[in-house]
Amino acid sequence: MKYIFFGTPKFGELILNRLLQAGLVPALVVTAPDKPVGRSQALTPPPVKVLAQAHGISVLQPDRIRRSLEDITSLAPDFIVVAAYGIILPSWLIKLPSYGCLNVHPSLLPYHRGASPIQSAILLGDQKTGVTIMLMDELVDHGPIIKQEVLKDTDMRSIAFPELHDKLADLGGHLLAETIPLWFAGEIEAVPQDETQATMTNQIAKEDGRIDWSLPAKDIAQRVRAFTPWPGTFTVFQDKEGKQKTMKILVASVLEQNSHGPFGDPGKTFLAPNDKIAVQTGEGFLVLEEIQVEGKKPVKTKEFLLGNYEFVGTTFE
Repeated sequence: MKYIFFGTPKFGELILNRLLQAGLVPALVVTAPDKPVGRSQALTPPPVKVLAQAHGISVLQPDRIRRSLEDITSLAPDFIVVAAYGIILPSWLIKLPSYGCLNVHPSLLPYHRGASPIQSAILLGDQKTGVTIMLMDELVDHGPIIKQEVLKDTDMRSIAFPELHDKLADLGGHLLAETIPLWFAGEIEAVPQDETQATMTNQIAKEDGRIDWSLPAKDIAQRVRAFTPWPGTFTVFQDKEGKQKTMKILVASVLEQNSHGPFGDPGKTFLAPNDKIAVQTGEGFLVLEEIQVEGKKPVKTKEFLLGNYEFVGTTFE
């Protein structure tokens, strides 16, 4: 079984690592070009490249796939694996391998097609999620399903993006490693997706992280978990000197004992049980567990209030 692996970020790295552990070594890895990262803008290789080179696997990093057409076609791969490559594959490449292009998608397709399936599962309060191995066609996450599995032993009411991301990648890697031999042997059939159940996710932008305090506390708490670590969730307030400051909300929860109130307009802060900061929302109250004021280090709100007790009563903008 000769295959080419397409992937770029940590999700792809975790998938590739599981395949390598199962003895499924690709003939070639295709990933995105190195990019400048951080304040120093140091040119940094993507995680998939680092892993591939550590195992002596050849790597291509084309800015346009067509520029690597000869290198890819000359290998005559039996199949291709795609795991968070980040670029839509051209038609000629999808049709190239005789056993098709297998994509690992972190949702239970046809739900949550598109760019942000993991975040969307948290944002929408899904009670379950999972991974899908699908046979790619020319439409986004549209191809028939080869294998699918629900993620077990996970509390979707409290999990944040980083942990859910890694759990789904781990599940996806295991499922793919089990599926490839069966697919190659013709022991599984791909089943078309139910188009009547299809939903599409959106590309997340930095500005999506700004909190709208008129939303229900439950929705805001879900946004905090979904947008960790990027783009993060943040709000704006006036400090004691009248200067506008940004505060990142790193960890938050819904105040369950909220029979009293409202305590003001959405965005109004007050003292919650255990000396934490609570915020009036459009429906219910949000407790801020951990925050970061611009220019400062992340702190628990209890610590923050030790030197900023007058903050209670501030209204977020």
